[in-house]
Amino acid sequence: MPALMLYGRAWCHLCEEMRAALEPIAARHGAAIEWIDIDQDLALEARYDELVPVLVLDGAELCHYRLDAEAVDAALAARRA
Repeated sequence: MPALMLYGRAWCHLCEEMRAALEPIAARHGAAIEWIDIDQDLALEARYDELVPVLVLDGAELCHYRLDAEAVDAALAARRA
């Protein structure tokens, strides 16, 4: 099962919005969403600080700030092939 890595912050409204919009897409593809709070890791905070939320699949960034549903669908479909 593919895991979408969602990097964000607990207090970030954009992170909450992306997670909510991502859930039905992930469910449709049988993908899990792994939430990572960047404030719990100094290296992640330094890397993603003002970019959150950042969505990553297999090490490749799919989108940040706002969900790109088409990019996520395409990446998950390509991973199945």
